[in-house]
Amino acid sequence: MTTTLSQQGTPPSGSPARFKTFRALRYRNFRLLWISLIVSSVGTWMQIVAQSLLVLAITNHSAFALGTVSLAQASSFFIFAFIGGSVADRIDKRRLLLFTQALSMLLAALLGVLTLTGQIQFWMVVVIAFCSGTVLSFDQPTRSALIPTLVPREDLMNAISLQSIVFNGSAFIGPALAGIMIGVLAQAGHALGLHGPLIGYAGNFLLNAVSFLGVLVVLFLLQVPHDAEANERRAPLLSSIKASLSTVRRDSVLPWVLSGYGIMLFFGPSTSLILPIFATQILHLTDAQLGLLFSASGLGTILGALIVASLGEVKKKGWLMLGSLLIWAGALLLFAFSTVFWLSLLTLLIFGIAQNGIGATTITLMQTRVPPQMRGRVMSLNTLLIMGIRPLGDFPAGAAIGLIGGPLTVCVSSLIIGGYTLFLLLTRPTVRDVV
Repeated sequence: MTTTLSQQGTPPSGSPARFKTFRALRYRNFRLLWISLIVSSVGTWMQIVAQSLLVLAITNHSAFALGTVSLAQASSFFIFAFIGGSVADRIDKRRLLLFTQALSMLLAALLGVLTLTGQIQFWMVVVIAFCSGTVLSFDQPTRSALIPTLVPREDLMNAISLQSIVFNGSAFIGPALAGIMIGVLAQAGHALGLHGPLIGYAGNFLLNAVSFLGVLVVLFLLQVPHDAEANERRAPLLSSIKASLSTVRRDSVLPWVLSGYGIMLFFGPSTSLILPIFATQILHLTDAQLGLLFSASGLGTILGALIVASLGEVKKKGWLMLGSLLIWAGALLLFAFSTVFWLSLLTLLIFGIAQNGIGATTITLMQTRVPPQMRGRVMSLNTLLIMGIRPLGDFPAGAAIGLIGGPLTVCVSSLIIGGYTLFLLLTRPTVRDVV
């Protein structure tokens, strides 16, 4: 069933869009979802920073331990991502999101309580990371598959660009706030005779749990159009997954686009891995300055999202993706050699801008080159790449940092990504010229 503009919540026909960059926010349902997820995503970033610092604190600054946590989360995506995408195509997406968001809130609260009471151990962080990944295996493809039902096709890339601000852009506020809160709560803990750092980490986890309340309320009230096509499918689960993978494999562009995206995510160490290491061992920064490093990448993502959103319906999406990949690899290479705080901030800003160009283009192609009834399953590939492949790549990257150091590891990573991008640019015209 084609979703009508009235179902999507568009303003009256005579109501002009004042800002082209934010035109997808004209649609009520998308606007409510977008706003509600911002607060929750800020809390999520606060937990990401605090969890990385907690792991370093309880494992004597082990990069391998950080990689192990990433591997635990990645393994859950490899097990459940395709199942989550198939479930998203079969049942009511709004109700499924209510369930997954509630579970995420409970896991954040559990981590906070364990840390606050001093009972936290490394294996507990690993188990909670696995459980969180399992929940996100259902949450992420469901959220992605929901967006095309909330805006018309011509505004889809704009909506995806704005949606990327929700999580990646929240990295501008969340990490800085996390650094501040860790310091403030740690001082309060010392004054009360408690273990200061653990109090600071626990506070961020509990604040993240509270941040889910707003999105739960909005999801409960959200009016989602009924998608008849999505509810007609009752094929066996395994057959359903195979059908979606076959659709992607037969496409002339998607396999190569996803390979470039996957290479970037696997060989490009995540900021949650490299920034704590560089901050403590190379740049010798405070917790607040570490938060600013995360924020620089987040601000770049915001700027990148606004740039892509302002471009409208980009005709040469392949050029946008491959060009962004080259810039991303170059910024990562420069960051590897930086020993100056302000230069690291600048490279991370560029890094964030380019990352949004890559992600928004890839997701748009995935959404528009497959049938609507397969969006949830196909978007589970995106979930697997972001939430599975990237943490999986962090495991060997963490080991490599322990063996050869952070700068050399990041340098090698950027060269691999840049080299593969040049291969696609020079030998795959179907990717380069895709519209």
